[in-house]
Amino acid sequence: MSIERLVVIGGDAAGMSAASQARRLKGPGELEIVAFERGHFTSFSACGIPYWVGGDVTERDDLIARTPEEHRERGIDVRLRTEVTEIDLAGRRVRARALDRGTESWTSYDKLVIATGARPIRPDMPGVDARGVHGVQNLDDGQALLDTLARARGKRAVVVGAGYIGVEMAEALIKRGYEVTVVNRGSEPMSTLDPDMGRLVHRALEGLGITLVNDTEVTAVRATQDGHVRAVVTEDAEYPADVVVLGIGVRPETGLAKAAGLPLGAHGGLLTDLAMRVRGPLADGTVWAGGDCVEVLDLVSGQERHIALGTHANKHGQVIGTNVGGGYATFPGVVGTAVSKVCDLEIARTGLREKDARRVGLQFEAVTIESTSRAGYYPGASPMTVKMLAERRTGRLLGVQIVGREGAAKRVDIAAVALTAGMTVEQMTALDLGYAPPFSPVWDPVLVAARKASAKVRDR
Repeated sequence: MSIERLVVIGGDAAGMSAASQARRLKGPGELEIVAFERGHFTSFSACGIPYWVGGDVTERDDLIARTPEEHRERGIDVRLRTEVTEIDLAGRRVRARALDRGTESWTSYDKLVIATGARPIRPDMPGVDARGVHGVQNLDDGQALLDTLARARGKRAVVVGAGYIGVEMAEALIKRGYEVTVVNRGSEPMSTLDPDMGRLVHRALEGLGITLVNDTEVTAVRATQDGHVRAVVTEDAEYPADVVVLGIGVRPETGLAKAAGLPLGAHGGLLTDLAMRVRGPLADGTVWAGGDCVEVLDLVSGQERHIALGTHANKHGQVIGTNVGGGYATFPGVVGTAVSKVCDLEIARTGLREKDARRVGLQFEAVTIESTSRAGYYPGASPMTVKMLAERRTGRLLGVQIVGREGAAKRVDIAAVALTAGMTVEQMTALDLGYAPPFSPVWDPVLVAARKASAKVRDR
């Protein structure tokens, strides 16, 4: 019996989950696995980098789930510092360059997994390549930022962007003793929330001593004569900086796939079927893709979205590895659940924002309630704000946003399950949730919002 070869491009969550799952199902005598990774690490937690930079996680290696050596022990040929530069679909082979030696070679495949991830958005503006300007996407990026912080001439930092990465990095830099300014082109931080909920995050950032500049676009970065960043420039002002962190977001890393002629969606991500197999005749049923380089189905709006999260990437990898290994699995889609924090303020969202619902033509009712994390009389009860969107007429849950202290963020999981199940807000009011005074009021804040939304739908 001939041995098939699986080639994996990308050694983080999706790629190595796929490789590991395929190996569980097929041994080395049935399937050879070669994984190319252009960095120094495999299977690491990019989501943990802000906490490493901030000192909550003390060791870089704590963020590594499985080392290259551990993968090799399991029969996966991991080739570090090797970048795939071309995919030849017709010939079923990839060209790779050994970055430290500069040599190139072709490797054939029977099955191919594209898990190239996403890259930080780096705006095209003067000075953005100055030393001390950092994007943060992998462990090499995190180490480079820590090295800059260790030798910085001063303690002034500017974060460009106020999304998840921007907010988390701002907090990390505050913990490092930096004076932090966040420049945000939106009206409020956390554009994944509606502006009224983002305003709560705004107050929390200011409470940490962070200067937040909204409705402002960065136009240039200025450097010293020796090429190190010294300031960030906007149309109206200049903000001194000894270090700059770009937290503008990420784009799918799909240059290889595009050059090979594979189909991309509206957001630049690869398009796959439910089995995570790349669509189209060129892929010929032998190419899979997963992680931050793909677009996924939004189960609420019915449209394709690009969501860069490790939770999805690991699930994609499991699905791909199962199918490559001869089993059967599918990835049905997402509802857009995400959580974060600013100091002790927890931030969560799932489903659609108001502008998302409008964009896809949904009419809705929106309600916002104030409640507490525990019974009001129980020590430690803290305020919590819940916003809920329900479809007009049907009452179908469309989205939930939660901002509060301890116990706020993970409550969004209630809504995530309800969204996945297609529940109405009236059905949610009857959910049998756990209750005791140390954990929740008699009516959980999510259910209070559901009651209010249900009443508003009925009144309408």
